[in-house]
Amino acid sequence: MKALILSGGKGTRLRPLTYTGAKQLVPVANKPILWYGIEEMVAAGITDIGIIISPETGDEVQAKTGNGERFGANITYILQEQPAGLAHAVKVARPFLKDSPFVMYLGDNLIQQGDLSYFLKQFQQQHQDALILLRTVDNPSAFGVARVDQNGKVLELIEKPKVPPSNLALVGVYFFSEIIHEAITRIKPSARGELEITDAIQYLISQEKQVLAFQLGGWWLDTGKKDDLLEANRLILDTSLQTSISGEVDTQSQVIGRVKIGYGSKVINCTVRGPVIIGKDCYLENCFIGPYTSIADNSTLVDTELEHSVVLQGAKISGIHQRIIDSLIGQRAQLTLAPRRPKALRFMIGDDCQIELS
Repeated sequence: MKALILSGGKGTRLRPLTYTGAKQLVPVANKPILWYGIEEMVAAGITDIGIIISPETGDEVQAKTGNGERFGANITYILQEQPAGLAHAVKVARPFLKDSPFVMYLGDNLIQQGDLSYFLKQFQQQHQDALILLRTVDNPSAFGVARVDQNGKVLELIEKPKVPPSNLALVGVYFFSEIIHEAITRIKPSARGELEITDAIQYLISQEKQVLAFQLGGWWLDTGKKDDLLEANRLILDTSLQTSISGEVDTQSQVIGRVKIGYGSKVINCTVRGPVIIGKDCYLENCFIGPYTSIADNSTLVDTELEHSVVLQGAKISGIHQRIIDSLIGQRAQLTLAPRRPKALRFMIGDDCQIELS
């Protein structure tokens, strides 16, 4: 059994962060989103992993993630020259996959830990040609959608339908036998010019192959947008964070609940109310850090109140006299209060930024 993780795409919904980096490397609870998928594969017993990369961000993904040794895996990087669809990614990966059954996992998705092992067991025991995971959603027209019978047999798949036949969206996790490669050779590009994996699965259905669907019981998040990423951060901190204080916390500070503070970090006259994770070599002074906040390595926060937010590596925040909530602050960003007169707001803002002032 092999795994194919997709880590291409341009990440337009997370701009401006993704102008300078891969969306799959944006951290949740101070760990790249992509790494959760790799760890989930290894936990399920799959250690031969191919990662689809793009020309724009592939070098960064490869440099950050490495050869898989840190995960107990063997990682092969596979270049997809252009984003021509999920089925095209499988086609490009055929020399790596050969005739092995495999699980395909979208690298910017997160599913509840442990679920993958269960569905892998179902796929292997029931000798399916394909197994897909579904989840009810409020906006099915934004996803690939399935119509299934009462026994879980898939009757029809439609990619982002204007009139959805159900509210069952395809989760970004698929299990395939080698027969999917033949299906991909039979399909043509969709109206948007891509080889759709939904069309390949629909071909299997039309050929009366064994295609089974399971509804995902645990949580699932596509982290492509800011609010989804913040929700993923909340869920990971809520379910996985363990208290660990490796940095320095002075006697004037209060640390309440589950809080992790990395080596070399200093917390001075602060209140930190967990769940919160603070990375290595951070400096915090006169701050309130509220629940569901992740602060990455080498960040500096002074005279700041922060809650339900993600701060990326090397950011600096100081002197903001309003509490910052529901925010995603990029690498090396600086957010400060200018002391000079006249009193006014001063910005240098990149493309596609979102700023809310009250």
